[in-house]
Amino acid sequence: MIAPAVAWSAIAPIIIVLGAGVLAVLVEAFVPAKVRRPVQLMLTLLAVAAAGVWALILALTNQNIGESAFRGHLLIDPLALFIQVAVAAAGLLAVFVIADRTADGEDAFTPQPAAPPGSPQEEQARKVGLVHTEVYPLTLFAIGGMMVFPAAGDLLTMFVALEVLSLPLYLLTGLARRRRLLSQEASFKYFILGAFASAFFLFGTAWIYGATGSITFSGMLQAIMTGNLPADPVLYVGLALVLVGLGFKIGAVPFHMWTPDVYQGAPTPVTGFMAACTKIAAFGALLRVVYTLAAPLEWDVRPALWTLTIATMVVGTAIALVQQDVIRMLAYSAIAHAGFVLTGVVSFSELGISGSLFYLFSYGLATVGAFGVASLIRTRDLDGNLGGEARSLERWRGLGRTSPWCAGAMTLFLLSFAGIPLTSGFVGKFAVFAAAFQAGAAPLAIVGLVCSAAAVFVYARVIVAMYFSEPNELSAVGAKTEGLTGFAVALAGAATVVLGVWPSPLLDLADKAALLLP
Repeated sequence: MIAPAVAWSAIAPIIIVLGAGVLAVLVEAFVPAKVRRPVQLMLTLLAVAAAGVWALILALTNQNIGESAFRGHLLIDPLALFIQVAVAAAGLLAVFVIADRTADGEDAFTPQPAAPPGSPQEEQARKVGLVHTEVYPLTLFAIGGMMVFPAAGDLLTMFVALEVLSLPLYLLTGLARRRRLLSQEASFKYFILGAFASAFFLFGTAWIYGATGSITFSGMLQAIMTGNLPADPVLYVGLALVLVGLGFKIGAVPFHMWTPDVYQGAPTPVTGFMAACTKIAAFGALLRVVYTLAAPLEWDVRPALWTLTIATMVVGTAIALVQQDVIRMLAYSAIAHAGFVLTGVVSFSELGISGSLFYLFSYGLATVGAFGVASLIRTRDLDGNLGGEARSLERWRGLGRTSPWCAGAMTLFLLSFAGIPLTSGFVGKFAVFAAAFQAGAAPLAIVGLVCSAAAVFVYARVIVAMYFSEPNELSAVGAKTEGLTGFAVALAGAATVVLGVWPSPLLDLADKAALLLP
């Protein structure tokens, strides 16, 4: 048997991240505990940065474009490279937030998951400096799965990538230092519902194989274009089941029920990582599935996809309006943003693809920044002692006076989410809504514009609380940390402004990624 040809340079970003994940596991086993954290942090940052830079070089120089690896099971095309760059960029910022610690050495993760909060066992673990450095290999494996997900050349490879990115997230969700039971409950919910979503995806793969005789995207597309399959109900059932699995990952309605509970229960740095990187990778995979399987059947599947998109925008926005918990508000906001991106996806046009890709990149960076700021905002008691993260909007009253830097950064990200001009969020929304209008999907764009206008009130409530309300003795303040979160927030804020003022380079790269899809 002839060994399959492997384009090693093309898959180097994936190899770097997954190889670093394996190396990080060995670090956990053999490196002394006292130096393990800095070693793991440096390894993770270098691996993610190197993978992102390599993918960007491939995308800009057209090297290995159109190649496949492992007999077509991995596709190296502009779409895959763009998503890999976006995942690496958001993932790099997320690692800074995950690694940050307060002035007294407290990070976001419990030193002893089995011990009750505040118990002697946990206090002893904290005193000896026990930290959860295994979060770094888990993060690397998750990022590696996210890089494979949009590059999959067949549905089984995509399923494997889905599991590789999901399993570490299930564990990371349950490791919060505070709100321990809530965190573990969120982890359990995420695992159970994620298992169902994976089962739907795998069952849909079987149905599609039964209809087309292939699980590769090229083989499925050829069977649809040359055969009599558009009338085959088996194909539609399989496509619907696969979209259910992907809809769970992007948080689309009605597969969104896990999102607010998991976002609220997980450690806030992990929530930011999930909200940004998982959504980017999942939409990359969704674009490949939709433009391979659904595009030839556009007129048959359009009503279902339009209904899904409208429901996601409306439900996410409507429920976000009444939230008093900042994290849950951001969770429902993320659902609404998934609907906005879907507007570009289901427009079935190159402009819709490029607009969706730009939206994902800019939204991912702003999301990491917003959750990074949220991780810094802490409660305080009457004696001025800092406690856990302040989740209640009431606690954010007067934050502009108590912590002006944090309030200013959060305001920038909220303005970007609202789509205010001179931010990257405005360019992203303009791109997807313009694509919808041009492709004849004006109802989607109109609903999106109405929901965007309503969402302004969601974000304005937070801004009003921070700047137009008087602080009191229980108002939250920003915690002093090692500065890693502040660095990530500054980079995310700078990117939000730069992409809002000068979006052309990223839009050009997104246009290039849209041209070569089927």
